[in-house]
Amino acid sequence: MGGQAVNESLATPSAVTVGAGAPISLARAWMWLGVLALIGSGLLAVLLVLSRTPGIQDVFPLKDLFRAALVVHVDLSVAVWFMAFAALVWSAIGGGGLTWLAWSGFALAALGTALMSVSPFFPGAEPVLNNYIPVLQQPLFFASLWLFGLGLALTVVRALITTWPLRWAGEPLRLGAFLAALAAFLALAAFCWSWALVPRIEETVYFEVLFWGGGHTLQFQHCLLMVVAWLWMAAHLGQPSPVSGRALSVFFGLAALPLLAVPAIYLLVPAGSYEHMDLFARLMIWGHPYMAPLIVLAALLLWRVRKVPAAPAKSAFVASFVLFALGGVLGYLIQGVNVVIPAHYHGSTVGVTLAFMGLAYVLLPQLGFARAEGRLALWQPYVYGAGQLIHVVGLAWSGGYGVQRKVAGAEQMLISLPQKIGMGMMGLGGLIAVIGGLMFVLVCLRAMSRRQRT
Repeated sequence: MGGQAVNESLATPSAVTVGAGAPISLARAWMWLGVLALIGSGLLAVLLVLSRTPGIQDVFPLKDLFRAALVVHVDLSVAVWFMAFAALVWSAIGGGGLTWLAWSGFALAALGTALMSVSPFFPGAEPVLNNYIPVLQQPLFFASLWLFGLGLALTVVRALITTWPLRWAGEPLRLGAFLAALAAFLALAAFCWSWALVPRIEETVYFEVLFWGGGHTLQFQHCLLMVVAWLWMAAHLGQPSPVSGRALSVFFGLAALPLLAVPAIYLLVPAGSYEHMDLFARLMIWGHPYMAPLIVLAALLLWRVRKVPAAPAKSAFVASFVLFALGGVLGYLIQGVNVVIPAHYHGSTVGVTLAFMGLAYVLLPQLGFARAEGRLALWQPYVYGAGQLIHVVGLAWSGGYGVQRKVAGAEQMLISLPQKIGMGMMGLGGLIAVIGGLMFVLVCLRAMSRRQRT
C-alpha cells in the first residue's frame, strides 16, 4: 500500500475504507502514538488496581504512589489515547492538504505525551485529582499539557477543514467526524476561556473548574466518534446502516445539537461560577439523550451482526455497546460522592475505548499494516470488556454501600462484607481488564510490525 490511500470513498454509510487522498503516513503515526499511550497507561493501571484491592493493599503500601500514578494513567488512557485516535479518524476520513499543519500538530502532541509520561519521576510532582484532566503540580507536567494542547489545536483546525462534508446527506460518517472535530474545537476554546477568566483559588477547586466546561464538551466528541466507529465496524461486517444517508446525517446533527449550548453558557454566566458548573452538568443530563436515534440504530445493527461469523470487529462492537449502555444507566443512578461515579465513568469511557479498539482492527490493513488475526484478536475485546464489566459492577455495588471515590488503602474504610466483596470484584475485574488491554497492545504491535500481506 505504501503511502497511497485506498481509492474508495466514504460517501455512503456502507463504505468501510480509508478516504481517497487521506495522508496514510500521518494516520499511522497517530496509531503509534495511541498504542504507546495505552502501553504506559496499562503499566500504571497495575499499580492502581493493587493499591485498592483488599489484602494486597495492606501488604504493599501504595497509597502515595496511587495518586501520582492515577493522574498520568487517566491522562494517557483518556486524553492522549482518545485524542490520538480521534486524530487518526480525522486523518483517515479527511482529504489531503495542509499536511505540514498536521505533522506540526503531531510532533507537538508526541513531545507533550513523552514529557507527560516522565514527569512523575521528576521532583515536585504533587497530584491534584480533579475531574477530566487531573494534573501534577509541576512545571514539566504543565509544559507537557501546553505542548499536547497546542498540537491538538493544530490538528483540530486541519480536521475542520479536511473533513468538511461536500455532500451533507451523502457523507454521514464524514459529517460525524466533522461534528466531532467541532466539539473538540469548542472544548479547546472552553479550556482557554476558563484559563483566562477563572481566578486562581485553592488548587483542587481551581483545576476542577478550569477543566469542567471543556471536559464536558469533549464527551460529545468521544460519543460522536464512537458511533462513527460502530457504523464503520458494522459496515465492515457486511451490515451497513439500514437508514438513508440523509436520515443518518440528521441523526448526527441532532446528536451534536447540544453543542450550541457550550458558547451560550460561557457568554451568559461567569466561568467557574456555581451556575456555570451546574449548567454543564445539566447539559450532560439533557444533551446526551439527543443521541437516542443513533443508539437505537446501533442496537439494530448489533442485532443484525449476531449471525455474522466471529471477527475482532464483531467482538469489539458487542463489548463496546454493552459497556457504554451500562455506563449510561449508572450515570442516572449517581447519588452522592462515591464509587458509583467512577463506575459510570469507566463504563462509558470503556465503551468508547472498545469502539476505537475495534475500528483499529478494521483500519490496520487499510493503513498498510498486517491484519489483526487469530484467537488473540478475536477474544481480546471480550476479555477486556468482561474485566471492565466486573470492575464497573464492583464499583457500583460498593458505591451503594458508601465506599468513597479517589481514596486508596485504609482510607477506603472497608468495614462491611458487601463493601469488601464489591471492591474485591473491582480488583479482579481490573486485573482482567489489564490483561485485555495488554492483549490489544500485543495484537496491534504484531500487526504494526509487519507489512500487509498481498
